[in-house]
Amino acid sequence: MADESQQVSQDEVERMLAAAGGGATAVSSADRSSVDSLLDEAQAALSSLDETPAALPPGVKPFELKDLFGAAPANEQASLDLLRDVQLDLKIELGRTQMHLEDVLRMKQGAVVTLDKLAGDPVDIYANGRLIARGEVLVLNDNFCVRVAELISGEAAA
Repeated sequence: MADESQQVSQDEVERMLAAAGGGATAVSSADRSSVDSLLDEAQAALSSLDETPAALPPGVKPFELKDLFGAAPANEQASLDLLRDVQLDLKIELGRTQMHLEDVLRMKQGAVVTLDKLAGDPVDIYANGRLIARGEVLVLNDNFCVRVAELISGEAAA
């Protein structure tokens, strides 16, 4: 291992590399000056970019990158307009019951199933499996209808 106090100059390193043949070749002082001049030109070009830009033609503005922010949330009450032109799986739940499978299999057309809600109780309206409203069942022109009585929004809709 060589003594650390001995230092080898750049010229000596280049001479050793040239004597060894192959590997890196010696760099002449002319090559170094051309590399230095190229680096100086690049530095000058970069510093010119930091200076005031050249005058722009009339009617041309410099490009400005603006910060993008989302719109503030609307504090409006929920309305059915939120559902317009959106395909939803809409379900009206009249009530619930529990039955044994054998009782379901014995059912015939016209069988009556008792539910856990009374007539006149509000029904739950679900859109895509989420409770969105409560309403009441009506009969209009021999058709069943649901009149929306209450819209559910926010945390109550969970």
